This record gives sequence, C-alpha cells and structure tokens, in this order.
Amino acid sequence: MKKVYGNATEALDGLLRDDMLIAAGGFGLCGIPELLLEAIKDSGVKDLTFASNNAGVDDFGIGILLQTRQVRKMLSSYVGENAEFMRQYLSGELELEFNPQGTLAERMRAGGAGIPGFYTKTGVGTQVAEGKEHKDFDGETYVLERGIFADLSIVKAWKADTTGNAIFRKTARNFNPPAAMCGKVCVMEVEEIVEPGELDPDHIHLPGIYVHRLIQGKHEKRIEQRTTRAA
Repeated sequence: MKKVYGNATEALDGLLRDDMLIAAGGFGLCGIPELLLEAIKDSGVKDLTFASNNAGVDDFGIGILLQTRQVRKMLSSYVGENAEFMRQYLSGELELEFNPQGTLAERMRAGGAGIPGFYTKTGVGTQVAEGKEHKDFDGETYVLERGIFADLSIVKAWKADTTGNAIFRKTARNFNPPAAMCGKVCVMEVEEIVEPGELDPDHIHLPGIYVHRLIQGKHEKRIEQRTTRAA
C-alpha cells in the first residue's frame, strides 16, 4: 500500500469535505501540521470542526483557517496567543467547546482505542461538566466524557519510515500521537522519510498502522515567546 505522497494537496486528495471533524496535533507553535493546514485552506472547505489543543497564532497553524472563516467550531483547551480566535469566540462567530488538556488528549486516545466514553473527576463542579452524565464511584463524583472519533487526523512528526512508523522530536510529542489515533484517516507530514528498518523499533512513538498517508516537507521553526535578558 502506497503511503508516501508528493505534497500536502496530493495527500489530502479525496479526503476533504465541508462540515468535517478534524483532529490536529500541535501545542502552541510546536508540532503543528502546517503544510496540511495550508492545503486545507487552499481547498476552500468550510464549516470545519477542529479538535486541537489551541489554534496556533493569527498567521500560523489553524489560525490561518480562522482568518478565512473556514472553521465553525473548536474543541480546545487554550484560547490565548490568538487574537482572532478570541475575537470570533467572544463575538459569537465561533463555537468553542472547552476541554481540560488531559481530558482532550484522553478523548482523542479513547477514540483511537475504540472507547466511546470514560469517566473523569476533572471538571466536576465547573461549567465543563454542565449537561454531562455524572456518576459516583467509591464516594467520588465523576463526569462522563466522550471519545473523539474524527473524520480526519493531521499530524506532524520528525522522522518516519515509508510505512508510517513515526518519531516525534521532544515537545512535538504532545497531542500528535493521540490525534493521529482518533481519525478514520490519518495524514502525517514529516521532516524526513527513511526506509523501513532504519528507525530503532524501541524508539517508535506512533506505529505505522495508524498512518494512511504521509509527506515530507520543509517546516518553519517558530518560537512562540522569545525571552531574552540584557547583556
């Protein structure tokens, strides 16, 4: 089965449509599938729902899709660092389902494992738990959270072999593995593609069974908050 494609547009061919639920890796500006997001923007699909920790910044990551009004709803943990995200949410133009970070990651992982729901104490007694089923276990109250089953997953890795076995570099190993797991189809962009057997099996973070298509490309190395001290 061929998994390696020439570019992001080719890799997404036949997969995009309006009203999709897309799970995207990344945290802040780290590990963002920027090439795939650019191709999604260029495709013109709209009314998208994204499950992602945040939305990058105004001109990078999912932020570029907010600028073009292609996103209808976000399932996220963090709104800061993106002025357009905040503006659209506060003005009622963008739906937002807040999730604690651990809950969002587990919702993705659960979806990838075929688990429809799980109970957690996180969020009990807050707005996060409103309208959700509650259940007591051993005298403690838990809230039911649903697994995320996305139509498409887009993620970014450091290295992968041609079968999709992938390694994420340092903090890019954030939401990428669980996001990759929960999509019906996973498309991955990487900095380097190697032949099978070149990666140490003990170092693989994401098995290739979760990856359906991949591309190699050049990526920006952005710093979210540059802090320096006077000499």
